[in-house]
Amino acid sequence: QVQLVESGGGLVQAGDSLRLSCANSGRTVSTYNMGWFRQAPGNDREFVAGINRYSLSTYYTDSVKGRFTISRDNAKNTVYLQMDSLKPEDTAVYYCAAGSTVNARSPPFYDYWGQGTQVTVSS
Repeated sequence: QVQLVESGGGLVQAGDSLRLSCANSGRTVSTYNMGWFRQAPGNDREFVAGINRYSLSTYYTDSVKGRFTISRDNAKNTVYLQMDSLKPEDTAVYYCAAGSTVNARSPPFYDYWGQGTQVTVSS
């Protein structure tokens, strides 16, 4: 069983940083490819960042490259999303997800989802 719980969201100003955490209370995160998605009101859920389970290679959507960093701590069974230089357009509910497909950028390729954490960036 996989149960993902996100935390770390909040209200910040443009240029600030936040670190989101995604804890897995079930099978270890090392078993899955992990991803972060976000969804703003009225928009589809969009891919933000992913990390592959074996190679630990990471990949990002263009709008966050150089600002966001995804990482995983297998000992803590947790995946992180470090978000720097935040912009108002980063405002959304952020979700972590687990799946079996390498380099997956689309929601259907992920099998398990957390409940989301709100990130709001004021200008």
